[in-house]
Amino acid sequence: MASGDVRVNAEIKDLTRIERIGAHSHIRGLGLDDALEARAVSQGMVGQVAARKAAGVILQMIREGKIAGRAVLLAGQPGTGKTAIAMGMAKALGEETPFAMMAASEIFSLEMSKTEALTQAFRKAIGVRIKEETEIIEGEVVEIEVDRPEAGGVAKTGKLTMKTTEMETLFDLGQKMIESLEKERVQAGDVVAIDKASGKVTKLGRSFARSRDYDAMGPSTRFVQCPEGELQKRKEVVHVVTLHEIDVINSRTQGFLALFAGDTGEIRPEVREQIDTKVAEWREEGKAEIVPGVLFIDEVHMLDIECFSFLNRALENEMAPILVVATNRGITKIRGTNYRSPHGMPIDLLDRFLIISTSPYTEEELRTILEIRCEEEDVEMTEDAKALLTKIGHETSLRYSIQLITASSIVCRKRKGSEVDIEDVSRVYQMFCDVKRSTQYLLEFHEQYMFNEVPASAANEDAEMTEEKS
Repeated sequence: MASGDVRVNAEIKDLTRIERIGAHSHIRGLGLDDALEARAVSQGMVGQVAARKAAGVILQMIREGKIAGRAVLLAGQPGTGKTAIAMGMAKALGEETPFAMMAASEIFSLEMSKTEALTQAFRKAIGVRIKEETEIIEGEVVEIEVDRPEAGGVAKTGKLTMKTTEMETLFDLGQKMIESLEKERVQAGDVVAIDKASGKVTKLGRSFARSRDYDAMGPSTRFVQCPEGELQKRKEVVHVVTLHEIDVINSRTQGFLALFAGDTGEIRPEVREQIDTKVAEWREEGKAEIVPGVLFIDEVHMLDIECFSFLNRALENEMAPILVVATNRGITKIRGTNYRSPHGMPIDLLDRFLIISTSPYTEEELRTILEIRCEEEDVEMTEDAKALLTKIGHETSLRYSIQLITASSIVCRKRKGSEVDIEDVSRVYQMFCDVKRSTQYLLEFHEQYMFNEVPASAANEDAEMTEEKS
């Protein structure tokens, strides 16, 4: 790659997405008001008022984008909404702010080193807002004339008349321009914008002056005013790309294809240094600005001591994003050592984190969450069935009770019912064991399983404890 040559391909195409219902697809934001106070139920979020308020303060810090390298730890029991809060932050930030999500176990790969995987994740969470000026011709099409030669082999030529409220101009058209206009199905009365550099034609709508024409128009036809001023204008275009995308594009000749394939491989430090220098130049010239985003690492206790050391150093970099991590571990061993530490993380790294604790949901909050999930999964359920499902969730776990919603809906459809009732929930409860019942079963029949390591005395003690709890 030549010195000072950093390529940025900003062409983005819309892809049709297949919508599937995920574990957190009902989350729309953090559910906070303008004063950063958490509403009881809002944007798919329920309860966890203190944790959501704290996340709102972090969100404000990210939006201001002035402080780099801050770290936040979401700590709490399993099923208390840690990942939901992170998803809410991502939705609240919008598409402009980069938000990279990963599970800690993703970095253990044979293809690249752990530090390279973490570096790529960090760079995915830092955006560059690039501004560039382009010249465009914007106006209403008055007339298009295309000369089609009778004999083949001669290129098509034509004339295009465009106007604004103040002027009218005639342009000569070449074959490529005629093809672009035909592709967009441009006709007299359309308001279009033509990029002078690339020749790209964008149809803005139909002129209000033609709104009374009784020609074939669909219901989606958009009417716009005839542009004012001169036909030729200078327009500022803004692209937001991540540092990782620029790294990949510049790391090899077919870098742009590698970006889509996901086969990025290890990127040399020299390439990154060169890109950082170029981005710094763009910032000084006012062509670009840095958009610090968020890197969310779930199950952070799965990282080892080498990764934690790397994070400690990476957070000191001025280009570091806001790091948000989540864990459900208590005092446990730091992976790669024999030392025990809170949340399975070194104390010196924990000292850098602002810790947000999540608490277990109340029975009323569990019911509200289950109602939201029923609505999201499009399942009609009676009040009695919801009450039973809430009780199951309170006694076992929220995750288990959420899994029973779709299962009970299928059982209901089998008996040709319209609403899920108590009998459907009871039936799937008997079909699928929760962790406590499965453990109880294992303790009762442990001798019949292979490679069993539970002594008979310990099994009896555990069985007695389980009976006392129930």
